[in-house]
Amino acid sequence: MLVSVDNAPYILVGLLLAYYLVPYVQRWRLRDIPSPGLAAFTNLWLLLQARQGKRFVSVDEAHKKYGKLVRIAPNHISVADDTAINTIYGHGNGFLKADFYDAFVSIRRGLFNTRDRAEHTRKRKTVSHTFSAKWIGQFEQYIHANIEMFVKQWTRLSDLQAHPKTGYASLDALNWFNYLAFDIIGDLAFGAPFGMLEKGKDIAEMRKSPNDPPQYVAAVEVLNRRGEVSATLGCLPALKPFAKYIPDRFFTEGIQAVENLAGIAIARVNERLKPEVVAQNTRVDLLARLMEGKDETGNTLGREELTAEALTQLIAGSDTTSNTACAILYWCQRTPGVIPKLHKALDEAIPKDVEVPTHAMVKDISYLQWTIWETMRIHSTSAMGLAREVPPNASPMVISGHTFMPGDVLSVPSYTIHRSKEIWGPDAEEFVPERWSPERLTARQKAAFIPFSHGPRACVGRNVAEMELLVMGATVFRLFEFQIEQEGPMETREGFLRKPLGLQVGMRRRTVS
Repeated sequence: MLVSVDNAPYILVGLLLAYYLVPYVQRWRLRDIPSPGLAAFTNLWLLLQARQGKRFVSVDEAHKKYGKLVRIAPNHISVADDTAINTIYGHGNGFLKADFYDAFVSIRRGLFNTRDRAEHTRKRKTVSHTFSAKWIGQFEQYIHANIEMFVKQWTRLSDLQAHPKTGYASLDALNWFNYLAFDIIGDLAFGAPFGMLEKGKDIAEMRKSPNDPPQYVAAVEVLNRRGEVSATLGCLPALKPFAKYIPDRFFTEGIQAVENLAGIAIARVNERLKPEVVAQNTRVDLLARLMEGKDETGNTLGREELTAEALTQLIAGSDTTSNTACAILYWCQRTPGVIPKLHKALDEAIPKDVEVPTHAMVKDISYLQWTIWETMRIHSTSAMGLAREVPPNASPMVISGHTFMPGDVLSVPSYTIHRSKEIWGPDAEEFVPERWSPERLTARQKAAFIPFSHGPRACVGRNVAEMELLVMGATVFRLFEFQIEQEGPMETREGFLRKPLGLQVGMRRRTVS
């Protein structure tokens, strides 16, 4: 039967309505859960919040208005309830990563974006040994060497660019924390730093394939754009194949950034796997450990899979650390009384003739650790709720008073949980390092603190990240003093991570007492 041309517009409208209404009808049992805007009918509401870089804010505002359960997409429920953390993310219930993670696949699936449980278990067994207590101590030498270069460069800037009256040199601290974090992860994961600290510039080699000639890109910018576009497309993964045709530079430049970021990993792995480099290698870096790692069948990672995992380490170990370091400086500097306490604690623990302390010197400085944890709480670099799907054939489960079925997607928004006054008290919006003292910290607060997520899919590099932040924080606050030069609060934008847009400060060397 032929369709009349005259009826075509009506058919198109009908198909469009069906596209939105059918999923809604299928999830009719979720109708009692409130939703902002048209979120109950379409994923486009959530996609728009992500496109604007404010998903964490919009979801938080929705919870303040509607309560603990908010429907942020037709089958996606945001659960602002700390009692749900272990149910959704912990061992036992078998929740799966949702299709949100499909938007993050480039070379091939790695540990981060693998959704299949068996495949994730295989990859985690191969990768997790790299971050075992046996090995992470050997990574400290690379962290230490790059922080020494950081100190050298900041000391040079404080000498050459100091204001004649104040003695402070003006700089964007975020840029330098980015250079430091990228050089550290380059050293840890790929055998050599990117050279950003030495050049004072965001630059990295990339190759579209191992045999292609090298090109050079701004790696920090590439990573930022990749995170933004992938987190946005993750709200509607079916859109990914068509994203490059969307007449919006956000998508076209973002898709190019995805390719360029993969190219950075390809270039670094290519250099590291040259026969002459492998033959002479004595390093104990992440790539060496990944090359040695074997799954339960005794198989090692192939080149493509190795590159995918190396890319995962590059992403996970770079701007996560630099964003957090920048936020630590901002919150400590803007909160009266914190810096003097840090100076006292650091001066007492670190020998006067030591510039960059060892991890052993600083790991037990309580107040330093409290400032890091408090920054992770109030800033929440990973601010969104990580989407998990109730697995097929699972029994109905009750979470926060509502019954959920297979196929439902749930997430716990860490930004909202970390600022909950019910959990953290009336001063939840304030920066209070002392709340982490053993006398004050409650068991509920400890369980609700999820900066590295929770359960079997939590960040495997947590121990390395905490080592890096402790040594970096101790060095920065002990050797330098600051004044914030920008007006207003530190602005942030959310891609996959919530990142500062910059932090303009005055910096000068401090006289260590």
